[in-house]
Amino acid sequence: MQLFTLINKNGLRLKVSDYGTIIMELHVPDRNGAFADVVLGHEDIAKYTNATPYFGATIGRVANRIEGAVLDLDGERHQLYANNGPHHLHGGKRGWDKVQWAAELREAPRGPEIHFSYTSPDGEEGYPGTVQAHTSYALTHDDELVITMRATTDRPTVVNMAHHTYWNLGGHGSGSIEDHELLLHADLYTPSAPVPNADPVPRGAVEPVAGTPFDFRVEKRIGQDLRAAGGSPPGFDHNWVVRGEADQLRPVARVRDPKSGRVLELSGNQPGVQFYAGKFLDGSLHGKGATYEQYAGLCLETQKFPNAVNVPAWRDQVQLVPGQTYEHVMVHRFRVE
Repeated sequence: MQLFTLINKNGLRLKVSDYGTIIMELHVPDRNGAFADVVLGHEDIAKYTNATPYFGATIGRVANRIEGAVLDLDGERHQLYANNGPHHLHGGKRGWDKVQWAAELREAPRGPEIHFSYTSPDGEEGYPGTVQAHTSYALTHDDELVITMRATTDRPTVVNMAHHTYWNLGGHGSGSIEDHELLLHADLYTPSAPVPNADPVPRGAVEPVAGTPFDFRVEKRIGQDLRAAGGSPPGFDHNWVVRGEADQLRPVARVRDPKSGRVLELSGNQPGVQFYAGKFLDGSLHGKGATYEQYAGLCLETQKFPNAVNVPAWRDQVQLVPGQTYEHVMVHRFRVE
């Protein structure tokens, strides 16, 4: 496995591995110019080969949950690997976060880039079709991390890639993100329906956020309604419907750490975004000299809707056929206030 470091002209530094395309470190300045690593993870790439909560990786072939680990496509049923109780989660037992990708470094006018590619064979984790997958990271001189994910297939299949970095703008070991302030450009979300003896999953319901703990249309502390979001353990792990055209790059979220002054502004071209507040972190994971307790980091994963393949109104979001190209773009812009 190889490690790569990208540095832009302002000193932002990105450390990434060809294993899972995992972002291991990203150092950005605070309002006083002091740099800190703002992503949770490990100091040793070998630790990522053990069970970790998908720190910093590319998720595929399909992110999030597929209810019952079953895929019905063109009249044929495909049994996927069930790794979340009866459900299929984040690509299965050996998803794209657990494979080695081919890597190529490039220097572009906007800043250094690294391009990864992986061939997912027909039948991998139960999915039909051979898929050519690509993920690239560009660290621009405008202090942006631009992530681009693409895929093509040789037969009808489903694809819903996601990027799974855990962010803490105070620094990866600075404690809870409950005092971070979040704004989501979303008026609706897709609540999960209960499943007997299993994690709940969305089944097609779309509801307004107004009057609920899921309303982040105006910036507020993540901790303000964290426990009111419910769940066991309580906290946010839901999909919001991003305002605007699903195939257009548009604002998704804004996160601010009042203490350090660091701000992350996210744009993307996907219909949804999963906001996860790290509620399943429990202090059992240690990385880069820190212990990751509950709510130690947050994820903002732009995506197609979870369980879309089992919801007729959403199914077209995730289907990919020969001749089409799946393209997923995320722009993370860092600044200070």
